[in-house]
Amino acid sequence: MANPREAFDFYPSDNNIEAEGRILPSSDMSEYWVLEFKGARYDKFFNPERVPVRPSEFAVVQAEKGEDMGRLLRVIYSDGEYEKEEDVFNILRRAEPEDLNRYKENREKEKKALQECRNLVLSRGLPMRLVDAEMQFDGSKAIFFFSAEKRVDFRELVRELAELYKARIEMRQIGAREEARRIGGYGRCGLKQCCTTFIKDFRPISTQFARDQGLALNPQKITGNCGRLLCCLLYEQEA
Repeated sequence: MANPREAFDFYPSDNNIEAEGRILPSSDMSEYWVLEFKGARYDKFFNPERVPVRPSEFAVVQAEKGEDMGRLLRVIYSDGEYEKEEDVFNILRRAEPEDLNRYKENREKEKKALQECRNLVLSRGLPMRLVDAEMQFDGSKAIFFFSAEKRVDFRELVRELAELYKARIEMRQIGAREEARRIGGYGRCGLKQCCTTFIKDFRPISTQFARDQGLALNPQKITGNCGRLLCCLLYEQEA
């Protein structure tokens, strides 16, 4: 698997030519179109039909089952594969006005679904805290994100939700860092949380990093919105 830091970005232009002074990708490089979805979720896609999508525009893409919709961030060229080709889906079309309207409607449906699911959780006395809900663009799948201290038997809840929404239901347990990523926010530095902008994978962080950097072990100074140690301790340690 190639290291994303070893690849380089290419923002597509109308004639597919780079600006003067930049390196053009070679023909033997793999091309991945990176899209952002709700909750700072990123995924890579092929664009075999050369659908004309520019950065910050929305596109409808293939999903494992059905269709989804995300916003184009960039195009990455790499001389190695990030994933097996069969795990990479295709961009289907640039989002039309009706697609954008449906996208907005889904965001409103998610708010209602989250509250309805919370009511069901309370009525069943399940020891879990719902964090977020995400509807797939075509409505064929709904994901509910939750946190819990121990294993939860939510099989009956899933059956009830599937009957309610006539869709495949997935219950996904997440940790504190992933919860902060989905909710979003700003760090003490005044910038958007690193986990919502460029950090893709959460790695272990130790208080030893703070000691090495001469920082006082004051929890209010070295913890983020998630209540865990600041992610920036890690990459400043690496520097």
